[in-house]
Amino acid sequence: MHFGIFGVGDIATDPVTGVTPTEHERIRRMVETAVRAEEAGLDVYATGEHHNPPFVPSSPTTLLGFVAARTSRIVLSTSTTLITTNDPVKIAEDYAMLQHLADGRLDLMLGRGNTGPVYPWFGKDIRDGIALAVENYALLRRLWREEAVDWSGKFRSPLQGFTSTPRPLDGVPPFVWHGSIRSPQIAEQAAFYGDGFFANNIFWPVEHTRRMIALYRERFEHHGHGPADTAIVGLGGQTFIRRRSQDAIAEFRPYFDHSPIYGHGPSLEETMDQTPLVVGSPEQVIDRTMRFREDFGDYQRQLFNVDGMGLPHETALEQIDLLGAEVVPVLRKEFARGRPAHVPDAPTHRSLAAVE
Repeated sequence: MHFGIFGVGDIATDPVTGVTPTEHERIRRMVETAVRAEEAGLDVYATGEHHNPPFVPSSPTTLLGFVAARTSRIVLSTSTTLITTNDPVKIAEDYAMLQHLADGRLDLMLGRGNTGPVYPWFGKDIRDGIALAVENYALLRRLWREEAVDWSGKFRSPLQGFTSTPRPLDGVPPFVWHGSIRSPQIAEQAAFYGDGFFANNIFWPVEHTRRMIALYRERFEHHGHGPADTAIVGLGGQTFIRRRSQDAIAEFRPYFDHSPIYGHGPSLEETMDQTPLVVGSPEQVIDRTMRFREDFGDYQRQLFNVDGMGLPHETALEQIDLLGAEVVPVLRKEFARGRPAHVPDAPTHRSLAAVE
């Protein structure tokens, strides 16, 4: 099982100090966060893709390529690659290039994003969101698997005998997760191809996420990829950790209250009760994460969000250290206990190449 961190690259004012990082500072700190995740023994670093303020990661492959040069072990991924507004030809080439630079330490999560205006910025219509995701991914798969592609579709110009370059490393395309919060069509898409499904449950109650994962597992088996419990599932989570839970709550509360996502809604306590947000001790994070297994079955990837919302950079690094030293080692042991032998591990380039 893979444990790691993911972020969206937001720029926010620290409500305690009043300090707002520059774009340059935020980008450099994201790199430092990824390097620290590897040093702490985590398995995955994932970044989002956004094209609007207050976010900075408009070019995930550039960021991850730089991180690849600074690291040697950690798997690099995305918490969203916009399959709807990016040209699938460019995705195929950019991520194959990154796969080579990272020596295979790469996968990606495809999604539609959560910013409506991005569609017209790239000449698309948000009402075509699902159709774009379906058509563009069908082309992306072919570009990675076929030397010469003839293509005609609704949303881009035709291709005749087109070969994307470079070709995937060792002839093995990067593993794809399909990320979704609420769309059963995306769960079906992931199941149809036998790809991974990342249920970003970070803001959602357990019953909703359980239904989405159950649908994906059922359809994965229906499409002949294996028993439902062998489907490849990833989950999100958000944590803020201190040795004592009361210290964690007191320190995190102003960031929660001033957050454009969380603030001015349900209280911190209500949100922790209704969503995967855990603010407390390492033991509380472990206990809450172990409940995911009870709720959704054995799964392959757990990503935590630990930065953003104006949190000081040093505080985010401390969160990574606590995850690496006190949370993840226990989770590894507990998740391994009783895990059926036929449930697959998280896919890697090495494991996928061994099957080819």
